Amino acid sequence: MTQDAIRINGLKKTYEGGKQALKGIDLSVPAGSIFGLLGPNGAGKSTLINILAGLVTKTHGKVQIWGWDQDENPRQSRAAIGVMPQELNLDPFFTPRGALEVQAGLYGVPKSQRRTADILEMVGLSDKAEAYARTLSGGMRRRLLLAKALVHHPQVLVLDEPTAGVDIELRQMLWRNVRRLNEERGMTIILTTHYLEEAEEMCDEIAIINHGELVAHDTKTNLLGQITAKTMVITPDSAPASLPDQPGITVEQRRDGTLAFTYNASDTSAEQVLDLAKTTGLTIRDVRTEQADLQEVFLSLTSSR
Repeated sequence: MTQDAIRINGLKKTYEGGKQALKGIDLSVPAGSIFGLLGPNGAGKSTLINILAGLVTKTHGKVQIWGWDQDENPRQSRAAIGVMPQELNLDPFFTPRGALEVQAGLYGVPKSQRRTADILEMVGLSDKAEAYARTLSGGMRRRLLLAKALVHHPQVLVLDEPTAGVDIELRQMLWRNVRRLNEERGMTIILTTHYLEEAEEMCDEIAIINHGELVAHDTKTNLLGQITAKTMVITPDSAPASLPDQPGITVEQRRDGTLAFTYNASDTSAEQVLDLAKTTGLTIRDVRTEQADLQEVFLSLTSSR
């Protein structure tokens, strides 16, 4: 095992016509982690993933996958990674079993080492093993894409927008399998998603790309800690005649009657907020706090660039 499943140094990609998709990315993905790769549309995420998958040629830089240099050992580095693409690119005339057998053959997996039936069972396609892909529903096709990404037993699995437009049942099935692959097999998972609550729930570390540049890379906990704005929600016994007023603290009365005190934790303490509420005559029935979520971090890092 290598300490980093993925190691990227100075990665650049300029497309024909001069569009610079990646502008010198330095990034490492720890082995055994569930890693979130986030960014707005056009940020460069797909280009980065396609370079890792060997589908796009980089302009400059160095990429190592499971210790294998992509330039020096292209076959080994490609065998170390499996990619579940966002697009439903399946041959309509293959059955799931046939598609997995062909994919395994392309990666040189000996028949004795193929686990086609096990993989189909894991993704819930055993009963559709002999059905043509064209007869499968959209959700089943996504399951088949995941199965294809696993046939060569990769150490790294990339999921590109895996739950975009899918139903709740498929989403839950997918995440159960992702956790199982990570916990039982130690597989490194790289996830791109537009559902930030998904990344917040699933990922250990998160990197954010914007305009081809890496604007953040840290643990989920540290990223959430970057937001110093806090909100204390107070439920009063009765509605106040007027809202408390103090510089540095914004007070909003919500529809349910609660009062939301928003303040900068680096300048104002929770005790000061409570003192303000008490000095204005409020009788406090309940108090709770609201912490920052990943969406706030994401917007703060991308909206100003």
